[in-house]
Amino acid sequence: MIPKTFKEVIDLGDGREISIETGKLAKQAHGSVVVQSGKCMLLCTVVSNYKQSDVDFLPLTVDYREKFAAAGRYPGGFFKREARPSDGEVLTMRLVDRVLRPLFPKDYHAETQVMIQLMSHDEDVMPDAMAGLAASAAIQLSDFPFECAISEVRVGRINGELIINPTRAQLKDSDIDMVIGASADSVMMVEGEMDEISEEEMVEAIKFAHEAIKVQCAAQIKLAEAFGKKEVREYEPEQEDEDLAKKVYDLTYDKVYAIAQAGSAKHERSAAFDAIKEEVKATFSEEELEEIGGMVSKYFYKAEKEAVRNLTLEEGLRLDGRKTDEIRPIWCEIDYLPSVHGSSIFTRGETQALATVTLGTSREANQIDMPSYEGEETFYLHYNFPPFSTGEARPIRGTSRREVGHGNLAQRALKGMIPEDCPYTVRVVSEVLESNGSSSMATVCSGTMALMDAGVQLKKPVSGIAMGLISDAETGKYAVLSDILGDEDHLGDMDFKVTGTADGITACQMDIKVKGLSYEILVKALMQAKDGRLHILEKLTDTIAAPNADVKSYAPKIVTKIIPGEYIGAVIGSGGKVIQELQKETNTTIVINEDPDTEEGIVEILGTGQGGIDAVIAKIDALMFKPEVGSVYEVKVIKMLDFGAVVEYMEAPGNEVLLHVSELAWERTEKVSDVVNMGDVFDVKYFGLDPRTRKEKVSRKALLPKPEGYVERPPRNDRGDRRGGDRRGGNRDRDRKPRRD
Repeated sequence: MIPKTFKEVIDLGDGREISIETGKLAKQAHGSVVVQSGKCMLLCTVVSNYKQSDVDFLPLTVDYREKFAAAGRYPGGFFKREARPSDGEVLTMRLVDRVLRPLFPKDYHAETQVMIQLMSHDEDVMPDAMAGLAASAAIQLSDFPFECAISEVRVGRINGELIINPTRAQLKDSDIDMVIGASADSVMMVEGEMDEISEEEMVEAIKFAHEAIKVQCAAQIKLAEAFGKKEVREYEPEQEDEDLAKKVYDLTYDKVYAIAQAGSAKHERSAAFDAIKEEVKATFSEEELEEIGGMVSKYFYKAEKEAVRNLTLEEGLRLDGRKTDEIRPIWCEIDYLPSVHGSSIFTRGETQALATVTLGTSREANQIDMPSYEGEETFYLHYNFPPFSTGEARPIRGTSRREVGHGNLAQRALKGMIPEDCPYTVRVVSEVLESNGSSSMATVCSGTMALMDAGVQLKKPVSGIAMGLISDAETGKYAVLSDILGDEDHLGDMDFKVTGTADGITACQMDIKVKGLSYEILVKALMQAKDGRLHILEKLTDTIAAPNADVKSYAPKIVTKIIPGEYIGAVIGSGGKVIQELQKETNTTIVINEDPDTEEGIVEILGTGQGGIDAVIAKIDALMFKPEVGSVYEVKVIKMLDFGAVVEYMEAPGNEVLLHVSELAWERTEKVSDVVNMGDVFDVKYFGLDPRTRKEKVSRKALLPKPEGYVERPPRNDRGDRRGGDRRGGNRDRDRKPRRD
């Protein structure tokens, strides 16, 4: 029996629809939906244990996977099974997690899983734009304690017109690619890249997205009501003690406020706060701490948060003594590492990033192999955040989701400034050596300088800044903070990273932790971010004003040469023999790609020595050399034969042709060495293909004056005989005596 299904359809307003259906699949999950647009289908399931975990946080896992079968493809590699998530899948997980997590109660600690999988792919639908909608719709069908429905949409802009959930093809023509997450009332998350747009244009795009999200939230609520809205489950809340909270507050607030007011470095400040915390704990017995130690720590953190926030709202001061719009001291350096192709150090306060640039051929491009997208990146950035950067020792278990996300943000900030005709594949690696907030923005700044140091001709330099917000809903007071510290990120209401050139925004990432952030505050934050961005940009250009005119002497130079498609095989050679020997002889790397449109060969020659590059070009020119009929060429004898000399065209070394003995001179030539010798250089005339031998014909004698009284003789064959008769002028077959039987 087919189960009863429930379905809601969302009209995107341009003929496209998104449907949300439940009741057919995965009914043992606590909530499940199938979200479909065109042929694209996502299945989302949510499950949360009924027993609270022992941890003091929400153990939420958001997992997004794209199944290769969804696109009718096999997984790559030896084992034909999906393995670890790709960077693209990890980035989608982060987009969804960042919106969902703040909407669970702070004291809800049950193990919770949100699993989203792409079951059917459509080339005209980007599935990541519907992942947030799927997750929220499934939660609305569950009994989870969850604040309200949310959704996410992608916004593009083509020729000034904003579009919801554009196709990948449309994004190529779009100057905006942003994903916005929001509830019906509040914008909660923004992430994307832009082509140097203004702050006002960015706000307009966010507002446009929010209107579409309101419709999607309403559809989820309607579906849940039709399905039968479940009662919210009961769970064991965290233990509370108002008297204890007041005691801890009274013991700590003034002391924390005084330390925050003094303005100090990260480790000094942390040690002072820890000392106050230990003083409070000392007022309790060991038995009491075993029972209420967790609550003491929790109430201390609340008192600390309130003190730091009040300091900023009341006095406009921050933990390190700065004013709200003040940027930490900055120092920069380029060309720090002597062997890399480009390097720079960017230090802002207690945050430091060391960036390196490596230049390569198209063979080093980053290959992307996902069911929803196949392609390659010729510019990519990797971000590493080791434990020592925060003075910690912890296990290293591969690249974290945070490192993937921060690296992607910095890559999006810079990639639009890489010129389209850049011949290199460019890899930037950022090593965060110190961190006290804004390490991803330090990566953008160090990456800009390292690229310029490497000789990559950036269109414009890019800088980045992280903004924060502290607000009080009761009083209406708020403070926008420029260049936030790590503590201000944790204690504040917003983390807003903005990157751009002097002319506009290139990327952003925003997480808002309070409801109902007004667009007035958002615009103020953006304008304050612009001032800070320009201040930092000036520090970068003071260090390196423009990209170096050329790559470093020890860095590889790359030359691209276009050849007709019919010569690709000749350059490669049988079994790759020609290209392999050429690479060895010239100490270069040669990569040949075929242009799918023109079928021409694109030859990339990478080498540290110009001589080697020139030698490769000369060899390719030689392989493509085509002499013209009737033209005269200088040649060199490279081999002596009984019936002629093998000569090489001087303007195309390696391009050989046979100069037959009969074409050496007008006089009778018995021995080739009577006329020419090894290494001789002289001119020949090219006659094209000989109609009798079907071989190329060149002649030396054609360029010599014909002797007086010269009588043309029949030409010799390769055995030295005269064709058409013997030396007596008779016919051997005719004069031969009959053979006796």
